[in-house]
Amino acid sequence: MFERFTDKGRKIIVLAREEAERHQNDYLGTEHLVLAILRETDGVALMILKKMGLSTEQIRLEIERNLPGGGTTMTFGEIPFSPRVKKVIEYAVEEARLLGHNHIGGEHLLLGLLREEEGIGGKILRSLGANLLTARQLTVSFLRKSSPRERDRKSNTPALDEFGRDLTHLAQEGTLDPVIGRQDEIERVLQILSRRTKNNPVLIGEAGVGKTAIVEGLAQRIVSAEVP
Repeated sequence: MFERFTDKGRKIIVLAREEAERHQNDYLGTEHLVLAILRETDGVALMILKKMGLSTEQIRLEIERNLPGGGTTMTFGEIPFSPRVKKVIEYAVEEARLLGHNHIGGEHLLLGLLREEEGIGGKILRSLGANLLTARQLTVSFLRKSSPRERDRKSNTPALDEFGRDLTHLAQEGTLDPVIGRQDEIERVLQILSRRTKNNPVLIGEAGVGKTAIVEGLAQRIVSAEVP
């Protein structure tokens, strides 16, 4: 489950288990994940929270205030994840994919916490001023600065790099999933792009219907030279 997690990402899970045990809770919840992020003092996730103006002490006080009392039963073995933590991890993996990152760190867990709407941890962070869009932008910024290759390379498109992904580059690296069942839509986009005028395709639809898959499929076609 945690093969793609960075060392710091795994450490946050371990620290969250410790927090659940310390508070005698028989489950690992989103509130324990937040406490773990606060303990990972040199992690990107904590830097993002501070950059958004959140006080670590205030976060801790609010989390402690909302933690349930210790359980009366003992839990043997690993403390189970709550359903909301499982959803946070799913969101973290998805956020890493959307940002073009191959590994999942504490910063992606933070994004997952902010996306998950029902957990205590995310609710408290949002009530104190954290928001998902800003956290995403800061994740991109902090990780770029921490990468030696990125520090040495001056981009010609800094604004695009800040808010978008180079899908053709990701396609070249083979990090995009194969696109199945979208060939007609991809072909239609190619036809529009090939026009001399009115050549700006617009993809409209509800979340999850496959808009991103069409664009990723187009990037794969471009990289493999299967375009006009």
